[in-house]
Amino acid sequence: MKLFLPAQTILLPSPVLIIGTYGSDGKPNIMNAAWGGIASSKPPCISVSLREATLSYHNIKQTEAFTVNIPSEKYLKEADFVGMVSGRKYDKFKETHLTPEKSKLINAPIVKEFPYALECKLVRQVDLGRHTMFIGEIVGMVADSEVLNSNQLPDIEKVRPMLWGSFGSMAYYNVGDKLGDAFSVGNELQRC
Repeated sequence: MKLFLPAQTILLPSPVLIIGTYGSDGKPNIMNAAWGGIASSKPPCISVSLREATLSYHNIKQTEAFTVNIPSEKYLKEADFVGMVSGRKYDKFKETHLTPEKSKLINAPIVKEFPYALECKLVRQVDLGRHTMFIGEIVGMVADSEVLNSNQLPDIEKVRPMLWGSFGSMAYYNVGDKLGDAFSVGNELQRC
């Protein structure tokens, strides 16, 4: 039996995205953003939705740039910590022993230890009530060669990214087994 429930902000799974920014003082900051995803393929864009209360919100507005860093599951504690505390009170890189690296393309830091990061320049922002959606054009990607496939793209089995179970479980998860090849397994349902 299907139940009709009130509107919720539940989308399973949600990727764990670590947003990198610089403050007006040049200090690097990172935060764990629960809400984000690919917004366009041409031009390549990604969106992240942040509350005005966050330091990263103000940093993006000032610098018009941010990175989206993808942590592997071995950085579970660090990824959780940077979502729990404010960059106004803590130097999150120092506390987590992570290393900020300056992007060569935009004014935002990359987390050196994470398998890959997307370098984004702000192209649009949309106020949506409690959150503002920042849409960044992906102008570059920095990746460890060990996590790339033969097409020079991140391989999910090598990256081992984390997923957030949203408010339904309030927990992090790893990626499960491969179920089938995209744009192929559905061919079994085509009728001649």
